[in-house]
This record gives sequence, C-alpha cells and structure tokens, in this order.
Amino acid sequence: MLMRLSHDLGLYFYDLVVARFDLWAAFGVLAQFVFGARFIVQWIASEKAEKSVIPMGFWILSISGGLMTLVYGFARSDIVIILGQAFSIFIYVRNLMLIAKERKKAGGALASGAEVEASAG
Repeated sequence: MLMRLSHDLGLYFYDLVVARFDLWAAFGVLAQFVFGARFIVQWIASEKAEKSVIPMGFWILSISGGLMTLVYGFARSDIVIILGQAFSIFIYVRNLMLIAKERKKAGGALASGAEVEASAG
C-alpha cells in the first residue's frame, strides 16, 4: 500500500511539475515568488526598525505579484484566482492611496509649521 501511494504521488508530481509545465506555469511560479517576496521585505524592514512596519516596497510587491497572479488566473481561466486577486489588488491600491494622502497631509503640516516660524522670526 505504501509503495502504491509513493508511486501515485510520484506520478502526480511528475504530471504537475514536468508534463504540464509550460510558459504560463513558469509565469505563475514567478508571480508567486514576486508576491511572496513582499513578506521578506516586510520582515527585513521590521528587523531594522525593531518594530513591526510595512514599507512601501511591501505594497509595490503586493500589487506587482497580485497583477501577475491575476493575469495567470485569466490565462488559466481560474475563477478562484481571478476573484481573490482582483479584490486583493483593490485593497493594496487603496493602502497606497491612504499612504499618499497621509504623506501629503504631513508635508502640508510641515510647510505650515515653516510658515509660522518664518512669520514669528
């Protein structure tokens, strides 16, 4: 029984990795690597800051990997991937919009503070 199971698993993985591996599968694997790299970027940034942080690179990799995976989902006609990535990409873009809004507000506050100092001096 164990011999049969190991043989069947071997055939399954051969079919999965060798027989059915094509350009789209290679693209999908690359998409997953890009998407997964965001966690490495986040981990390194958090270690440097000695606290949990989410750097801009995390969101860029999220969008890039998500878009690549979405393209892969369309190429493979996989509704699970398409729905999951389409919704996720919206969230990643929204986070970038919120970051940009916060930076703009912080920049405006800095400029206002400089104007107050200039008029007081």
